Amino acid sequence: MTRLFMFEKPLGMRDTLPNLYEKKHSVRSRLEQSIKLWGYQFLETPTLEYFETVGSASAILDQQLFKLLDAQGHTLVLRPDMTTPIARVAASRMLKEDLPLRIAYSANVFRAQQREGGRPAEFEQIGVECLNDETISSDGEVIALMISSLIETGLEDFQLSIGHIGFVEELFLQILGTEERSKALRKFLYEKNYVGYRQHLQSLPLSSIDKQRLLDFLELRGGEEVIEKAFGLIENEKGREALLRLSELQVILRDYGVQNRVRFDLTVVSHMSYYTGILFEAYAGNVGFPIGSGGRYGKLLEKFGKSCSATGFAVRVDRLLEALGGNNIQEPAHCIFFSPERREEAFKLAIELRKQNKKTVLQDISGVKDLDAFSKKYDNADYLIGKARKESANE
Repeated sequence: MTRLFMFEKPLGMRDTLPNLYEKKHSVRSRLEQSIKLWGYQFLETPTLEYFETVGSASAILDQQLFKLLDAQGHTLVLRPDMTTPIARVAASRMLKEDLPLRIAYSANVFRAQQREGGRPAEFEQIGVECLNDETISSDGEVIALMISSLIETGLEDFQLSIGHIGFVEELFLQILGTEERSKALRKFLYEKNYVGYRQHLQSLPLSSIDKQRLLDFLELRGGEEVIEKAFGLIENEKGREALLRLSELQVILRDYGVQNRVRFDLTVVSHMSYYTGILFEAYAGNVGFPIGSGGRYGKLLEKFGKSCSATGFAVRVDRLLEALGGNNIQEPAHCIFFSPERREEAFKLAIELRKQNKKTVLQDISGVKDLDAFSKKYDNADYLIGKARKESANE
């Protein structure tokens, strides 16, 4: 091993130290329990998948895939997302009865970074997929579930932005005329580069009326009134159908009682090419990126020979932890210091505390050089090292 790489990690990889691990575990447990209460069943898929199946079907860019060869010369990839592997499993083994299916997952995904920019190449997602149900009710369900799950983690300051990729595509095609022009303009939306959007718009050979319509499109953010405004911009039938679905979704979310947690933002788009309908992103506090996102996709399962629509969401655990900040999401820990002559007494006390589901550390006093510094790591410390030391500790 060269000294150059002795303490280094591959680009974008991170160590998870004990304190952060405990926070992640606590958040993960709360999310998973909330999801299970809604009837979703967790599954696991392999970390490695074939490039020709999951790798090529995924919407993640090819340069972000970690690729390697197996002993037979087949190209493999570290899974870049979880939606595509679940589509593979569902299409091959779980949708034979042609019934709605509710699946959940908690897994690490891998996306290569081209340069160091603070973004992880490995991160954990927890999410759900509601498959084979085309109703707007299932869209409302996954949105309400995402809100409920985030609340269960203790997150207070967050909101979901909801749009519809079908409306954006139809409006842009209606005005711009070609998919190439439409795709170029949508890229600015995905990057949240509204200055670039306006500058690019001015360079296009469009009438002043059409340019103004595309500028007005940027203002379609807010409450229920946004949908009515959008009807004034769109003329084709598919675009209006998308808005009607948003109107229906609005009623469903009101019935769930989560309307105060959502806003409509018709400029929301995704880099995931398989999305075909309602899209949403969750933002919290001062976190600069979405802590979670989701939406409806209608063509992904066709790549695995199954024709059905689905919707779901994924929460980025690292970004959720950032949003939670210093919130107390860890259970307090106890520490029992003991001397050899009181070892048995210490062990019995630890057993009683653990029966009460209290985290308890046993520490031989002779193994600690700085007792005061070590004690500060724990919320409670008991000293079983003889009468004199115990009395001084109680003082």
